[in-house]
Parts: sequence; structure tokens; C-alpha cells
Amino acid sequence: MSRVDLQIAIAWAAAEGWNPGLHDAECFYTADPTGFWMGSLGDEPIATISAVKYGNSFGFVGFYIVKPEYRGQGYGIQLWNAALDTLSGRNIGLDGVLAQQKNYQQSGFQFAYRNIRYEGVSGGESTNDSRIVDLFNIPFATIATYDRAFFPGDRVQFLRGWINQPNSIALGILQNNTLAGYGVLRACHRGYKIGPLFADQPTFAEALFVALKSTVTVETPIYLDVPEINVAAVNLAEKYEMKRVFETARMYTQACPELPCDRLFGVTTFELG
Repeated sequence: MSRVDLQIAIAWAAAEGWNPGLHDAECFYTADPTGFWMGSLGDEPIATISAVKYGNSFGFVGFYIVKPEYRGQGYGIQLWNAALDTLSGRNIGLDGVLAQQKNYQQSGFQFAYRNIRYEGVSGGESTNDSRIVDLFNIPFATIATYDRAFFPGDRVQFLRGWINQPNSIALGILQNNTLAGYGVLRACHRGYKIGPLFADQPTFAEALFVALKSTVTVETPIYLDVPEINVAAVNLAEKYEMKRVFETARMYTQACPELPCDRLFGVTTFELG
């Protein structure tokens, strides 16, 4: 896909109810301009997929969509196979709808854990916590170093755009003048999503969550995608009366990466990991 083509995939994702961010296309394309694919019949686009490469050993698959009228005819699997060939030899991850889990297993993916999308509402008093800082005041190298622990591959190019995208708020939390967590809130087709939300302690994650949601007009929908294996993250979402609305199966073709899931309170994005 070209950068313009990627906007088609974003629109289809919105139609599927996946609620992409308003500026996802630009951020995603920066991550790997060679990682987005489209299948066409004649001049008509009928299928999309992303197969984004991170560093030399990791890849992530998303945006696997076939137009409804062309489903079940073998077109999607052709695009799927072509895209996965570009990630040959890498450990590949994805967040798939649970109903497709068996199909992904046939391509070598194995279940790791579930991610749960929670929906709540914005608002609330800001804590005026002196530890919370605008992420723009933190050197990018410091942010990238902190982020690296939470992701299996190098995503510096993606991260630079993600934390600086329009219609977003990016905050960090400091402990003894050292970055101990950060979160990003971005505008989506419906409401706002918080992701990632990384923090060294549950109390830090809660402070960031409260600060981020307080920046949005009261009673606006907000979403947080939580790894179910992080009990403290689940408790955080439920403490603020967020409701489960969607879930995915996180799967990998090789071993599940050893990430600090106890410090991972919000997934960056289901599409790119």
C-alpha cells in the first residue's frame, strides 16, 4: 500500500468497529512503509493486511480485512500468505478476534494470552500530581530506552511519531527524577484510547490514567486495552467502572516474548502491537 492506500484500511477498520485513531495511518506508515498490503480484483481493492517489521527478528500482523461481499472465496488467504512471506524467519505476533484463533493456529500461531478492551468515560479531577510531567519535557532517548523493555523489536521510528501525533496527550511519571512510566491518549473515531500505558508500579499507572482521562471533555468515551494476565491492570479498569466490550487473542509464531507484563497496563495498539 501507499500512504494514501492505508487510509482505505483505516476506513475499513472503522467500519468493522475497531475504532482506529484519527491519525493512526501516518503513525503506522512511518513504522514500516513496506509493511502494508492490499489485494485487488481489477481496480477494486477487496482485501488489506499489515505485516510490519521491527528490527531484524520481530514482526506484527494486523488490518486483516476482506470486504464482506468477497469473504469465503479464498482471496483473503492469498493476501495473508503473501504478507507472511515477507516476515519469514521472524517471530510474528498478532491480536486476533477469538473466533479466528483456530485459523491462525493453522498458520503456526500459538495463543499467549487475552487482551481485553475496556470502555469507560472521561473526566474527573486532575490529581495535580507533581510527579506527572508532559512527555515533551523528557529527552526522546530516555523515552525510547524505557519503551524498549516493553516491545520485542526496535520501534523507535514508530514511537517518535506516536507520542507527537495531533489530538493527543502524552504524559510521563517520574520517581527520583527518573522516568517510571508513561501513557498516551489519542483521539479515535469514537472517543479516545489510552495506549500505551506502561508503569513501574500500579499506583504510577493509576496516576497516569487519572491524569490522562481528566484532560478530555467529561463523559466522553475512553478505552483501555488491558493484558488479562496483568491482574493489577484489570483491577485498575474495573475500579473506574470500565466495561469489557471486546477482546483479542494475542498469539505468536515462536515463543511468547519475555516482556514485563506486570508493568504493561495498556497495549499500544491491536493493529501494530
